[in-house]
Amino acid sequence: MSKAFTRETDGGDDDDDIALPPLPVGGKNYITPQGYARLRGELLTLIDDERPKVVETVHWAAKNGDRSENGDYLYGKKRLREIDRRIRFLTKRLEVAEVTDPSVHHGGEQVFFGARVTYADDDGAERSVTIKGIDEVDNRQGEVSWISPIARTLLRARVGDVLQLPTPAGVKEIEVLAVAYPAPAGPA
Repeated sequence: MSKAFTRETDGGDDDDDIALPPLPVGGKNYITPQGYARLRGELLTLIDDERPKVVETVHWAAKNGDRSENGDYLYGKKRLREIDRRIRFLTKRLEVAEVTDPSVHHGGEQVFFGARVTYADDDGAERSVTIKGIDEVDNRQGEVSWISPIARTLLRARVGDVLQLPTPAGVKEIEVLAVAYPAPAGPA
């Protein structure tokens, strides 16, 4: 039997659900147009550029003889599994994505998806967060997922509202100070 069609195992590292942020059951996967474009770009790069290069390397390495001691072959097969796993993940996420443009709320004072919200906690400390999709959040930029506790507390609130934020240390009061949205894109 040819080894080309047998499954290799590396200790069960092929799980599809490793480090996947959960989506709410029956919910939508909201994402900004920029986040959608970034994920789609990553998917196309994997399919059109990275995967063919790795397939070519694995094909070349397979022709070199003993595969059990062939580092190029073993690493290439592992990398191919990683790429395929990421392609499946991105494809599933993009299929259920609901692109929502936050600029339609530009100038509004109510908090919706995509808002940059400045709030003060009960200690008087001011913080700003931007509410974004699960797959596009960058915590270093002050972005939070729309399903996070702070975002769920802020959604639908207005400037001046005092809200109850549940935290592990107990309930904190926060006051919404400002709400901002990106300006709508001008005509192209």
